[in-house]
Amino acid sequence: MAGPQTARRPWFRRTPVLLGIAAALLLAGGGSWVLYGSSWLRVEKVSVSGTAVLTPDQVRAAAAVSLGAPLASVDTDEIGTRLRGQLPRVGSVDVVRAWPHGIGLKVTERTPVLLLEKGADFVEVDASGVRFATVRKAPRGVPVLELAAAGSPSLRRFDEERLLLEAVGVAGDLPRAVAADTRVVRVRSYDSVVLELAGGRTVVWGSSERGALKGRALTALMKAAPGAGHFDVSAPSAPAVSRS
Repeated sequence: MAGPQTARRPWFRRTPVLLGIAAALLLAGGGSWVLYGSSWLRVEKVSVSGTAVLTPDQVRAAAAVSLGAPLASVDTDEIGTRLRGQLPRVGSVDVVRAWPHGIGLKVTERTPVLLLEKGADFVEVDASGVRFATVRKAPRGVPVLELAAAGSPSLRRFDEERLLLEAVGVAGDLPRAVAADTRVVRVRSYDSVVLELAGGRTVVWGSSERGALKGRALTALMKAAPGAGHFDVSAPSAPAVSRS
């Protein structure tokens, strides 16, 4: 005796399902065509913001965004990597799609905290110790770093790169008013950093340790003895001041 036969659904009941699948496929295909095949959503302009020393044209040239390319196909990570590689002054960049026709480049430039003399030029160093640009004219308000540790025994433990990072740390801990007056940061060893300020004043800073405390001590000394020429905050719990 034959078993029960599976009833087939009438074709007209399957039709809405088939139509739905077909519609979904058409929409997906149409969407892909709009994004990648049509001329509607393509790169027509590249906008740049956040520049200070660099120009927008320099940024656009280094980014090398292909005009006319489908906006959806633009590799934003690749553009960011290319920009930082071509322009070391760029510390970070946000690359965004500005629908329907644009790419936006929001640049954050590195800011120098110290300068290294290189012949007649100056190498800019940022707060991370990165040497990122060589300029002919020293930026205003940025002190020159003098590494005078050639004969220091501490070089066995702390090479010049480490001393550079220590100097960067000191520069970052300086009170704003002191930083604006600092002309030279001289590093003789890990624990011997001396500042030369405008007006012939000097500050014995010592090591980079306890920098915030040293900054507060120096501010207090300068207020208490505005005519002093020499300050010593190497031991911030017992700071000293003298006329010369």
